[in-house]
Amino acid sequence: MANGVSSSSKIINVDDSVLLIVDIQERLMPVISEREIIEASAVKLVKFAKVVGLPIIYTQQIKLGDTVPELKAELTDITPIEKSEFGCFSNESFKTEFSKLGVKNIIVCGVETHICVAQTVLSALSDYNVHIVSDAVSSRTLANRDIGLRRMQQAGAVISSVEMVMFELLKKAGTEDFKKALQLIK
Repeated sequence: MANGVSSSSKIINVDDSVLLIVDIQERLMPVISEREIIEASAVKLVKFAKVVGLPIIYTQQIKLGDTVPELKAELTDITPIEKSEFGCFSNESFKTEFSKLGVKNIIVCGVETHICVAQTVLSALSDYNVHIVSDAVSSRTLANRDIGLRRMQQAGAVISSVEMVMFELLKKAGTEDFKKALQLIK
């Protein structure tokens, strides 16, 4: 067992996973490196999660405004969890809502990689398999993004991409979910 979770459970499945979106907010995103890519990737992940029935949970850091409009438009049926803590698992409301999901895999996207994403992931690794979607996380500088990804990977997180996550959750071609998801990939 690595980090309290068996290594055989590193493959993610829809029935035991959640998409976590961390702090993709209006006041922060203008200074985030590659923000257009991050926002588009997060929107794609949310649309995909809806296709396959993957639960979604998302946070907003206080004083950073609302979630960016393109993403918020996809999350209309979900209430964000407001937090002042950097790490999501340090927030009581988040822990309460998250515990209701009963998952063992967390798929993470958001900002900033080296602060809120990293503190969330590092706190989660003892109890969950964590997959960081590398093309859906960033920081104000790419150097901080990269060091955040390396630190989380060294601690046991799995570094993935949007397409890796999508195809891993789909498992095979030819299904209705695959046909719907293919439209997001093209």
